[in-house]
Amino acid sequence: MESQDLRKVGLKVTHPRLRILSLLEEASPRHMTAEDVYRNLLDAGEDIGLATVYRVLTQFEAAGLVLKHNFESGQAVFELDRGGHHDHMVDLDSGKVIEFTSDEIERLQREIADRHGYILEEHSLVLYVRPKQKK
Repeated sequence: MESQDLRKVGLKVTHPRLRILSLLEEASPRHMTAEDVYRNLLDAGEDIGLATVYRVLTQFEAAGLVLKHNFESGQAVFELDRGGHHDHMVDLDSGKVIEFTSDEIERLQREIADRHGYILEEHSLVLYVRPKQKK
């Protein structure tokens, strides 16, 4: 994504927006809290305040550039909307977010909705997991 992507969604191109967009594109892991974004900006020597980070992320979400997830950890995490559906697993011990896709799960969800007389329009699946104990 570049500055023209910001203009396309009606946002003025500013240094904080470009830096935050760039950071989200390069993010590993792909899900970051606003505080993670802020810390990364500080580490890169950027003088962008936490309030600005929150404001920009909210603007990006409203513009459809990022997805915001509120997992049970209580902290919202953000990821670039790269298109294409995926589901999530959240490690309850570490908070790590793992993305996955499963054609079988997608098929089952459509079948369940159909069985109850509905058409599945969209959904969000989050599995809360813990690492297996080694024997």
